[in-house]
Amino acid sequence: MQNFIYKNPTKLIFGKGQVEQLKAEIPQYGKRILLVYGGGSIKKNGLYDQVINQLQEIEAEIHELPGVEPNPRLSTVRKGVEICKAQNIDFILAVGGGSVIDCTKAIAAGAKFEGDVWDLVIKKAPVKEALPFGTVLTLAATGSEMNSGSVITNWETKEKYGWGSPLVFPQFSILDPVNTFTVPKNQTVYGMVDMMSHVFEQYFHPSTHAPLQDRFCESLLRTVIETAPQLLEDLESYEHRETILYSGTIALNGYLQVGYHGDWATHNIEHAVSAVYDIPHAGGLAILFPNWMKHVLNENVERFKQMAVRVFNVNPEGKTDEETALEGIEKLRGFWSSLGAPTKLADYEIDDSQMETMADKAMVNGEFGNFKKLNRADVVAILQASL
Repeated sequence: MQNFIYKNPTKLIFGKGQVEQLKAEIPQYGKRILLVYGGGSIKKNGLYDQVINQLQEIEAEIHELPGVEPNPRLSTVRKGVEICKAQNIDFILAVGGGSVIDCTKAIAAGAKFEGDVWDLVIKKAPVKEALPFGTVLTLAATGSEMNSGSVITNWETKEKYGWGSPLVFPQFSILDPVNTFTVPKNQTVYGMVDMMSHVFEQYFHPSTHAPLQDRFCESLLRTVIETAPQLLEDLESYEHRETILYSGTIALNGYLQVGYHGDWATHNIEHAVSAVYDIPHAGGLAILFPNWMKHVLNENVERFKQMAVRVFNVNPEGKTDEETALEGIEKLRGFWSSLGAPTKLADYEIDDSQMETMADKAMVNGEFGNFKKLNRADVVAILQASL
């Protein structure tokens, strides 16, 4: 285990009816509020009205930025930055899932930057200041509600990059499981795939002796595996939504990754795929992750065996370590498939016609991955296996 410093400044407000905390949390930052949200589902389920009522109670001056895309686009971020600067916004409130929050993080940083916000995303310039913001979460998936990371797509140039800064942690995040009741089945599945993928990215690391962190990861994975089928049978189960909602937050709030650096290669490859094809992020991860696992298996067969035995209850008796490990990988693929997740890129009508383009985008910063460094040939092999 490596030396580490861990700090997470986000205040987590969890439970039924907690949207009422908005009127207690926001006034300390000011009254000129930018409300950021997605395609309008919050208006259908009544959450929009609840939020507006809370803001009106504190006599907020409300400006709105609706229409944030599932893969949030630079053009939308720029609109938000323009509103913040023109209206002298004090505080941003993101109401939605990870895409809305990711977009808000970029707006918050861009609002305090004199140049183009894309320069912050591509790390051409550092983030030195950001507007404060909070979130009301509506989807269990990315963990963006309690971390400082964000992913933004430049659709004009077909580029999609992750970035982050300690200055873009949410000030607070309100998590009410009831607000996830109306999330449709397919998006619920994508959310659970996403959070599991986040755990796998951290579980597969090159460091030695992190037994407690391993058990944290394995426990979270098993919890999602046990809860997922039950939730899909009853999408309005408060108990199951509660479990999955908190799991998504813990999966990527930094808690699991103290003392080592995770891999994150599969996310990099998926960003290249969805930059070209604009597919659901978690759908791409469901396809790519088992193929990445098989490709890098020999880097540390024992770790994959450990996953197979501890997470998927594979019986290693009479099997080689490699056979046990491969069975675990297939159990993962089978589990995601049983939930309704895609298994191959062809499920999104993706063929090999853009293979070189996707590989180029994945390799833009050179070799990547901490568990095993991937080169261009590795990326192409994983993509080919995923067709």
